[in-house]
Order: sequence, then C-alpha cells, then structure tokens
Amino acid sequence: MAVRLRMAVHGVRNNRIFHLVAVNQRQRRNAKPIELLGVYNPRLAPGESTKTIEWSVQRIKYWLKVGATPTESVTRLLRMGGVLTPEHTIAPETPKEAPSPPVVDLAPGDATPAPQHIVS
Repeated sequence: MAVRLRMAVHGVRNNRIFHLVAVNQRQRRNAKPIELLGVYNPRLAPGESTKTIEWSVQRIKYWLKVGATPTESVTRLLRMGGVLTPEHTIAPETPKEAPSPPVVDLAPGDATPAPQHIVS
C-alpha cells in the first residue's frame, strides 16, 4: 500500500482547517486517514501575527522513514517547520514511458527501407 502525506480539508467555506494526514494514495482527499499527524489553521486569530501548525514530528519522521511520499504543499510546510532540510529530496513519481518505435536508417540512394522483422 502506497502511503501519501497530504492535507485533508475540513470546516465551512471561508473558515477552512487542514489536517495533515497519512492516507492511502488511492483514496479521495477527505477519506478516513490511516493516522492524523497534525492540524493547520491558516486563519489568524485576533491579536496573533503568525499562523500556527500543531503536528507530531516523531510520527511524521516515522512515515517518511517507511516510505510515505508527501505532496508538494506538505513538503513546503515541513521545510518551513524544519522537519525536512532544504537539500532533502522527495522522489518524484516517474511517468511510464511508451516504447519508442524502431529507427530505420536509409542509405543515401535508397528510397524505401528494407523490411525488418521485429520480435517482441
């Protein structure tokens, strides 16, 4: 099972709260998570000057150690919070490439290529 660290959206419109969760990557955005890792409230309370996030650093490091892949927004938050170092790279998903067709080299005097037998 591939696990992803992502943000789940909760709350009413114009008053969102984001939960940092470990969830199966095939599940929808707000599906039941494997584990709740933190809560991020981007709204500032009256009198506050900074946004805060409450998270469990030990559990986040555990999930990263066992191979969970964070999304870009979670990676950005983890770097700002000092959990990930700037040189820490997350393995991007590599798209599967289609096999390229065989290359036929024509001699200068040939107008048509010689037939080739391709075994697959």
